[in-house]
Amino acid sequence: MSNYNPDSQLVNELAFVNCRDLGGMPLAGGKTFRKGIFLRAESPQWLSPEAIKQVKDYGVKTVIDLRGEEEILQDGNPFINDPDVVYHNVPLLNGNPNDTMDETMEYLRTHILGDYYIIIAEEMGDRLVRIMRVLLNCDGLALFHCQHGKDRTGVVAALLYLICGASRDDIIRNYEVSEYYLRDLLAPILRKMPEDLRHALNSNRENMIKFLDYLDSKWDGDAEKLLMANGLTTDELNMLKNKCIAD
Repeated sequence: MSNYNPDSQLVNELAFVNCRDLGGMPLAGGKTFRKGIFLRAESPQWLSPEAIKQVKDYGVKTVIDLRGEEEILQDGNPFINDPDVVYHNVPLLNGNPNDTMDETMEYLRTHILGDYYIIIAEEMGDRLVRIMRVLLNCDGLALFHCQHGKDRTGVVAALLYLICGASRDDIIRNYEVSEYYLRDLLAPILRKMPEDLRHALNSNRENMIKFLDYLDSKWDGDAEKLLMANGLTTDELNMLKNKCIAD
């Protein structure tokens, strides 16, 4: 067991409630994930002009929005036309989670979130590779986010940690704390959700366990195999790991 503490990764300087630097995660061989290259967060749609400036002043040069077209049309993103930021939209959900009658939300009435993470890996592997390429080739600090920064964002973070050698237990811990960080933001939304969909606002460890078990069973626990099967090259993987792993 490592002494990993997710609270140490919180970025309290910015006006998010679930913004974390991926750096500081313990990795195999006594190494750590490099700080100051990738941030994960919830949607920046509510940020004030001052808060947006703070994000850019913090060093963010690239934003990867993992939401679908309908979500973005409905809620927007302040970085889409920002000349100081390179904006990418790589959807890891084709529908609209704001609509409880959406096909994906209907699926979640009878499945846990971890089942949907498997759909991402099975059906959107090319998009995962695109995300990894953006993260590899971007300059400055990159921020990737979805709506609440726990599910689609959590899958991307888990894959980055896996290819770099983080432990299963630490990845699960990194995932499950989103529910705690987001509790005040999600409380009013939770009260309005149908009872059979309320679980979609949690980050219960069983969801990440389900996803990691899938990787174990189909890809021998090797996230690199998943990414390479969808087009990421060995050279790209090695360069991404070199970028991410600090001595």
